[in-house]
Amino acid sequence: MQRFAHVTALALCLAAPLAAQESQAVRFAAGNFGTMVTGAVTGQGYADYTLGARAGQEMFAELTTGETNGHGSAYFNILPPGSDNVAIFIGSVEGRVARIDLPEDGTYTIRVYLMGNDADTGKTVNFNLDLSIQ
Repeated sequence: MQRFAHVTALALCLAAPLAAQESQAVRFAAGNFGTMVTGAVTGQGYADYTLGARAGQEMFAELTTGETNGHGSAYFNILPPGSDNVAIFIGSVEGRVARIDLPEDGTYTIRVYLMGNDADTGKTVNFNLDLSIQ
């Protein structure tokens, strides 16, 4: 019976959504429609960048990796307003460049994360994220 309780507790912990270790609102300088953000992500952690936009606008995002003590396996997803971790762009499948016509008004989240050995062994990957809305 006690073993069942431990397994159930572990399953509940694994099913719970992870909270972002970093969340940052992205703002463009006056007169600009884009910016570059820099950061680092380690292991199973991720970094969220939020950006307000309107339906019909186009979002461009490009991720490049920098210094790392791993393989540089960083990717990003784009989550629409109100998303429950369901992405409209999945970088590990679609690549490190996104050009998306946005489906609705609101705040979009760009989530940078690691996969594979870098995530599993707690490696750190520095990145640049080029973002624009037009």
